[in-house]
Amino acid sequence: MNTTATRLKQIAARIKTRYLDEPRLPAPAQRQLLLDRAGLPDLDPGPEAVAAAGIAWLKRSQDQSLHRDGGSARDFSLLKGWASAYPETSGYIVPTLIDYADRTHDSALADRARRMLDWLVSIQFPEGGFQGGKIDADPRVPVTFNTGQILIGLAAGVRRFGDAYLEPMHKAAAWLRDSQDADGCWRKHPTPFAAPGEKAYETHVSWGLFEAARLAPDPGYGEAGLRQVRWALTKQRENGWFASNCLSSPEQPLTHTIGYALRGVIEAYRYSGEADLLTAARKTADALLRAMATDGRIAGQLDCDWNATVDWVCLTGSVQIAACWFLLHAITGNAAYLDAARRANRYVRRTVPISGDPDIVGGVRGAFPVDGDYGRFEYLNWAAKFCVDAQLMELDYPAPA
Repeated sequence: MNTTATRLKQIAARIKTRYLDEPRLPAPAQRQLLLDRAGLPDLDPGPEAVAAAGIAWLKRSQDQSLHRDGGSARDFSLLKGWASAYPETSGYIVPTLIDYADRTHDSALADRARRMLDWLVSIQFPEGGFQGGKIDADPRVPVTFNTGQILIGLAAGVRRFGDAYLEPMHKAAAWLRDSQDADGCWRKHPTPFAAPGEKAYETHVSWGLFEAARLAPDPGYGEAGLRQVRWALTKQRENGWFASNCLSSPEQPLTHTIGYALRGVIEAYRYSGEADLLTAARKTADALLRAMATDGRIAGQLDCDWNATVDWVCLTGSVQIAACWFLLHAITGNAAYLDAARRANRYVRRTVPISGDPDIVGGVRGAFPVDGDYGRFEYLNWAAKFCVDAQLMELDYPAPA
């Protein structure tokens, strides 16, 4: 028996032992777990192929969502199949669809983005907020974070399709502005689907306000966003790490929420031009440079000294951070950011299937290996969205010689 076959048999035996106390894993989950435990594939399909496959997967997530309502399914699970639509992430998937549609002159894809927006407008609360969780989640209550993500999509809709989305954009932005505490933190409308407490990563909500402010400068949306970012920076340590910055484990935040926090600070700088915001963003971005391995691997959770606390990768966080490095390279010209972004992208691309089962082709797992404790056995719609974004950013740079 050759070495590879022997190794796969050993891995299969360990997997069987590990899951003895769980219901038997379906064959597709077993197969993916076996492949992941064998190691990262060698093949890098390249940014163009992965971006195209990711868009195809996002289209499928809209078509296959449980209620076929126009939103994007939260995930495809190897254990449960397609989920119902997720308003929050459908909101920021909209600008990704618009961007790709405009790059490729794909009017049908733009129509899909518009259908997603129309669905979102139809579920907006009268006061302007949007619900947390999936569309069929209980309780159904307005949530700050989810509203901010949908605001990003509404602003993109106004920019691309016109005034049909202007009133919903204003309602969402005003609701966020008016529900903010005096110190800049949002505390009144937390999600019921995460651990309670203040969230530094709501800088990503502020990004939505900056997008609205670019279209409507007068109502104070941008000022509200900057207040929150400055509050969040009170949670940043000198080494760039943010406290109060995770869904459930603030002492070891996910790279996903680190990516959210960092992107919001970068967007605050891009909106305001205030130099100290760029300095703050670079503290975090530079620390992440040191936390990444040479092959582009970043552990999925990192403690306050930027040490890995888990042995799996949060693929979503990796491509979010890559996007932040691309933006910082564009701002600063620092070649280290460009190199790191490419390496992080390449790592994630090697996990993305580009042939085979259409339910997973172009999809991005919550974690690598697939049984990691984020999006376990799931292909997440926001992971695909952020992956496409990061690949398109890479395509905007000439390929390295």
